Amino acid sequence: MSNLDRQAALTVCGGRGFVVAEPVRELLSPRHVQLGESTEVRRLLPNLGRRMVGAWAFVDHYGPDDIADEPGMQVPPHPHMGLQTVSWLHEGEVLHRDSTGSLETIRPRELGLMTSGRAISHSEESPKSHARFLHGAQLWVALPDAHRHVEPHFQHHANLPQVTAAGLTATVILGELDGAASPGTTYTPLIGADLALTAGAETKLPLDPDFEYAVLSMSGEAHVDGVPVLPGSMLYLGCGRRELPLRAVSDAGLMLLGGEPFEEEIVMFWNWIGRSQQDIEEAREAWTNGTRFGEVKGYDGAPLPAPELPPTPLKPRGRVR
Repeated sequence: MSNLDRQAALTVCGGRGFVVAEPVRELLSPRHVQLGESTEVRRLLPNLGRRMVGAWAFVDHYGPDDIADEPGMQVPPHPHMGLQTVSWLHEGEVLHRDSTGSLETIRPRELGLMTSGRAISHSEESPKSHARFLHGAQLWVALPDAHRHVEPHFQHHANLPQVTAAGLTATVILGELDGAASPGTTYTPLIGADLALTAGAETKLPLDPDFEYAVLSMSGEAHVDGVPVLPGSMLYLGCGRRELPLRAVSDAGLMLLGGEPFEEEIVMFWNWIGRSQQDIEEAREAWTNGTRFGEVKGYDGAPLPAPELPPTPLKPRGRVR
């Protein structure tokens, strides 16, 4: 997944000193960003009020968009390092190509998991013959220092485990929920789950009190721990919870994101995660010179140029709370 913002900023994220160690209810509003020719996304992370949730470092929600007469998602080849990308759809299809030779069409509620490791490049596009609507989320998971230079690879899992209760179907995207574990590879303790609720459902999800959590609303109206959460918004929940009350006002789709607080401070810029400004400068030079990130074969178009780095050195961020 790509950050196409041409005014990208160097951002410091992570570190336990910025984690809320108790249950809270912080409703995060999105920033609107254009992704390709006909797709606008609502960016929830990084956010002015919250930079990370566990190892989850980037969250975009898009659609549902009517692309019947539009090209849909068209993201040219671009680089990544130091992270995993998670493709998650409720409607539509996305064709993934990358520099390891992977070519895969990702469909609703199938996991497309790309581990960039030391360096990878990829493209994403709606197939020429595509469904009318496109609706999904794109997310990044930061890799810990011990694994951020692993060999790049791509995983596609069409069948994922589910947890069910009255009025609830929870699909485990990454990590483990109530004993059900995703086959997707993870490098830190975390959870990502898709929650489908039917109108009138009331239930409680079991949580790990050592994790911090947030819930992204994809569709419908649901109350999360008593707070109404509407599509395109995200509720940050902090740590210290053993369960999460959910109530659906209408049929609703949510995403539960959580994990052990990420101890390391990371530096994010454009589509890269490093540990210093030097890491980012070296990545930008490598992408500009056509080295290190490989080549995406089969995409009809030029790769994305990297944005300019800001002229001033990176400054430490202030505390969120």
